[in-house]
Amino acid sequence: MPPVVSSGDAPVVHAQTAGVRYGPALTLLASLFFMWGFITVINNTLLPHLRSVFDLSYTQTTLIESVWFIAYFVASIPSAKLIERVGYQKSLVIGLLIMAAGALGMMLAASIPSYGVTLVMLFVIASGITLLQVAANPYVAVVGNPETASSRLNLVQALNSAGTMLAPLFGAYLILGRSKSGTSAVGTVLTDAERLADAQSVLLPYALVAAVLVILAVIIAKFPLPAMGSAGSRAAKEERKGLSLWNHRNLVFGIPAIFIYLIAEIGVANLFVNFVSQPQIANLTHEQAGKYLTFLWGGMMLGRFAGSAIMQRFDAGKVLAVFSVGAFVVMMVTVFTTGPVAMWSLILVGLFHSIMFPTIFTLGIKGLGPLTEEGSGLLVMAIAGGSLVIVQGWIADNYGLQTSFLLTAACELYVLFYALWGSRVTNAVPDPVPVAAE
Repeated sequence: MPPVVSSGDAPVVHAQTAGVRYGPALTLLASLFFMWGFITVINNTLLPHLRSVFDLSYTQTTLIESVWFIAYFVASIPSAKLIERVGYQKSLVIGLLIMAAGALGMMLAASIPSYGVTLVMLFVIASGITLLQVAANPYVAVVGNPETASSRLNLVQALNSAGTMLAPLFGAYLILGRSKSGTSAVGTVLTDAERLADAQSVLLPYALVAAVLVILAVIIAKFPLPAMGSAGSRAAKEERKGLSLWNHRNLVFGIPAIFIYLIAEIGVANLFVNFVSQPQIANLTHEQAGKYLTFLWGGMMLGRFAGSAIMQRFDAGKVLAVFSVGAFVVMMVTVFTTGPVAMWSLILVGLFHSIMFPTIFTLGIKGLGPLTEEGSGLLVMAIAGGSLVIVQGWIADNYGLQTSFLLTAACELYVLFYALWGSRVTNAVPDPVPVAAE
């Protein structure tokens, strides 16, 4: 007889002992992690491009990314309710189709061209990604042994980083490499005709992205994706009686940890091209700088593969603490040095950022039991922290781009606090686990 794990009044069978094979499903979900990482990081080459096309300040440029991450705050709760209503599989398909619609809308924005329409379409794409995040992150976290959830989520997030590593090359060649602003020296003033031509350089990249998303939606729709069982449905009122999310310290401090970490990650990624292009740093064109961005995301991918292996043997909280200290050190080097040292220290922060999101996420939902779904939704909502990258844009405009990375360094210190104290589990209850396949 297979072992059972108690969850409230009813026992639930552990998925790995119930004859359910999750390997193929996790492999397919890894492709979703890849795609949303890829599309998110296209923004890192899109932003300096749009800054030149629309002649934007750093504050206006980072507002584009703020709109992207505001979508996580706005769309998280509707996404959770949609999943509850139509199920995980249909929700994944809907999310992919929403993203495809947004990609097609970006082609419209480029044809006009319009800064306002660009903001709206990026919001649409991000809303689709939010739906995927709300569905896929908790799915990966709860299938399998709870003690290796951080390792498992780091592994699939490594595929997310593979997408983020390839996206800068895609953007550098197909956006920056095909535009006047991307291939000219920093500070070159564009004519109206050149701005229009540059705006339309995004037509081909987003047409390709839309086609891939539609194909992936068709594959997901036809795939026999296993159900999450009791882990994926909202716990009954009787089962949740007397339980409160706010009694779990690891979640209470984990929500701001995700929020604050995203300020750091997005600030580094979005301002990287502009930073290393400066004469006192690397004196590169935007196209050249976009290619170096690949090393930042490549370090994040390697770090997640390594972190997945390390956390099979060492406590996830302690590993997170070590990585946060490393991130703080390299950010201070970035702020107080110049030339190649400053550039490579900023690149190196990708390695130290690598494990932060998946590890904070799994530490945050640890011990929530029947409250896991609600806790996961709050953690995904906290991704909206990336919208505060506009604060770094304001600091860059008023105090200098290099000085603005002091904000990133401060964010690393909160992650250290969470790793050492905030992530400790309180009032743990049995973790819900899946029971059946569809």
